[in-house]
Amino acid sequence: MLVERSSAYTTEPWGFEAEEWFLNELLVVETELEPDALMDKLLEIEAELGRVRHPEKQGYCSRTIDLDILYYGDRIVNTDKVTVPHPRLHLRKFALMPLCEIIPDFLHPVFNLSQTQLLEKL
Repeated sequence: MLVERSSAYTTEPWGFEAEEWFLNELLVVETELEPDALMDKLLEIEAELGRVRHPEKQGYCSRTIDLDILYYGDRIVNTDKVTVPHPRLHLRKFALMPLCEIIPDFLHPVFNLSQTQLLEKL
C-alpha cells in the first residue's frame, strides 16, 4: 500500500554519460512481502514497463525504469537478490533529496545518520 510519495526530481545521470536526464521519485510503501520477494516484484514491474537488462554491458546504462529498495524499515538485509540499505544510497544526491523531503530524520541503520546528515556530507 502506498503511504507517501515525494516530489519528482530531474537529475543528471549518475555513474555514466547519457543524453537524457533521469526522473527520480521516492515511494514509501507498506508490504507484507519480505525483501527478496519485494525485489522479485519490482523486477517484474520493470520488465512489464519495458526495461531490458543488458548483462553483457559493464557499468550503468540508460533504462526506461529502475526500481530500487533503499530501506526496508530499519532492517539490514544482505542476500543474493538485495542489499538493504542500498549500498550506494549515501553517495547519491538524487536518492537523498526525496528521502529528505519525506523522512529527513530517519536514521540510516548502518551509518546511524539521518537523511539530512547524509545529504549534507555529499
